[in-house]
Amino acid sequence: MREHINIKFQEGTVQKHGVNGAQIEDVIDVLVERLEGFQKGGYPCRENALAITKLEEARMWLNERTRKRQKQGVEGKYTNHK
Repeated sequence: MREHINIKFQEGTVQKHGVNGAQIEDVIDVLVERLEGFQKGGYPCRENALAITKLEEARMWLNERTRKRQKQGVEGKYTNHK
């Protein structure tokens, strides 16, 4: 990780510790917003568009993981989901 990047990630579950840091999805949202700014500004390109698509796909899969964990009653617990 570069020295000028400082991301404090969530430590522990939100249910037990409250929100005390970023989730992976939050970081993805920031990256997408930054790339969309390039696309709307003077730097649009195919590579930015593809990166946005892949980041959005990553967010979709993480949201799917959360949905499954909630449905199975293991969200916020240190256990695997099926």
